[in-house]
Amino acid sequence: MTSRRTRWLNRWHARRAARAKPATGFTSQPEPRTIGSFAKGRQMVAGNFLFAGHLVQSPAKSIWTITPPSDDFEAALQDFGWMDDLAAVGDREARARAQYWTMDWIERFGRGTGPGWVPDVAGRRLIRWINHAFLILNGQDSEASQRFHRSLGQQAIFLSNRWQGRSEEQGTSPGLPRFEALTGLIYAGLSLTGMEYLTNPAMQALARECDRQIDAAGGIPTRNPEELLEVFTLLNWAALAIRESDLTPKPGHQTAIERIAPTLRALRHADGGLARYHGGGRGAEGRLDQALATSGVRGGPTGGPAMGFARLSAGRTSVIVDADKPPMGAASWNAHASTLAVEVTSGRRPLIVNCGSGRQFGEDWGKAGRATPSHSVLGLTGVSSSRLGEIESTPYGPRARMVEVPNEVEARKIGDADMIGLVAGHDGYQPRFGLAYIRRLELAVDGRTIAGEETLAAVSESEQATFGRALEREGEQGVPYNIRFHLHPDVDATIDLGGTAVSMALKSGEIWVFRYDGAAKLSLEPSVYLEKNRLKPRASKQVVLSGAAIDYATRIRWSLAKAQDTPIGVRDLVRDEADELPD
Repeated sequence: MTSRRTRWLNRWHARRAARAKPATGFTSQPEPRTIGSFAKGRQMVAGNFLFAGHLVQSPAKSIWTITPPSDDFEAALQDFGWMDDLAAVGDREARARAQYWTMDWIERFGRGTGPGWVPDVAGRRLIRWINHAFLILNGQDSEASQRFHRSLGQQAIFLSNRWQGRSEEQGTSPGLPRFEALTGLIYAGLSLTGMEYLTNPAMQALARECDRQIDAAGGIPTRNPEELLEVFTLLNWAALAIRESDLTPKPGHQTAIERIAPTLRALRHADGGLARYHGGGRGAEGRLDQALATSGVRGGPTGGPAMGFARLSAGRTSVIVDADKPPMGAASWNAHASTLAVEVTSGRRPLIVNCGSGRQFGEDWGKAGRATPSHSVLGLTGVSSSRLGEIESTPYGPRARMVEVPNEVEARKIGDADMIGLVAGHDGYQPRFGLAYIRRLELAVDGRTIAGEETLAAVSESEQATFGRALEREGEQGVPYNIRFHLHPDVDATIDLGGTAVSMALKSGEIWVFRYDGAAKLSLEPSVYLEKNRLKPRASKQVVLSGAAIDYATRIRWSLAKAQDTPIGVRDLVRDEADELPD
């Protein structure tokens, strides 16, 4: 009922706004700061449209004749994020398509109809239209210019009425969608003639959202690193646009930027990409570095946890661990059962990864990507450390919340003259199996060796009794578990030393060797790497240690070390693989 009412209100306000005749031009125009992809722009010019994991090849003149294969694909069309890619090309063909597709959108949907009249989508579209107004209007006649400015004003009016509603009339969800809507409003208020009255209320609302959604440590409720980067980028854009208009961002807005920057630095791997947790990816190439530079906030990551993640870094190696509970409630639509999962990067090359979010590849892949076996961590066979609820209908498509997470997650840093490390544990398996899970990681100060220890333990009498009942259910073989280390697709892994080790060759020429000690079986199995802007999941491999807990304490030790003949510094000149797009 709430979703239907939200859609009805969006349509009503869209048609009402479309009857207005505001905005006759620009009072000022922010500098375009979005980063587009030249390759994707060229592919669009050629009629190949890759959005949300779907490729549509359409020779039709208008992009709006495409039948979207998914809701996410449709939203990506309607928010005009692809305008950045056309602007990156910037030639006559790209400009012609940008102009025609924009004017055709106004012709088809400008009267308040169609799927693009959703507040966060409208906010993203406003930002792109204002950013790329010169590209869109260059060479256009006065009638086209008037239609463009009028549509901008109408969308700004719609956005001002719908970015926030009462709880039963939700406009935009808290978090990234609301930051997108408010940034679009600020852009419109600062840039469009007659829209100046929008600016101050939007600035105040943005500062309030910063106070509500960004905690004292610079984190957001979803614990999604890529989403945090997108919020940070929007706050930077809004702050720069405000200053260019000789105004000052509200204190809450500026304080949020200062809090987020150190957190993002802590979530950045040695290769410059973000840790991939809770639905987030690496981030668009160059986006993180640009955002940090734009913010003007100096200083590295703090020593404590960053949005619940712990970071170890030495030499050319970075290790990032999810050391907190997954989100719950409204923040958990994309949350993963990834507690204590680890990622490792050496120089420019990811080594150990998590599979990532598979939502763009369909519901089954989306659910699989959120489960514990899709992460580099110990999991009891067939069980995740957190549990998803039933699929629900939301304004953003069918999603499932996280309904059960560990009650306690503890983590503390350790170290001495030879290593830095982390000891962490959670009780996600205690209610059913009576077992606490403890993970100890040690990174040598030269970054060449990582030592790990995995422990399953039933300590108290009640835990031992629960474990005894679990053994009765599972039989004499014990409670089975798997410790998984998912490898990046570019890692060439082979079983070595008579089945007791795995050699991993990176494209940089580095060789890492995995060994273990304990009652477990080592295997090298197929895996997948799920990433945005791909047509399908990428095949990869995973190192798996399989065993069973039959005593009150089960312990497995392992190590990951650079081969002795691997130099400290490697000249990594190999170019990365291009996106999977047709020629």
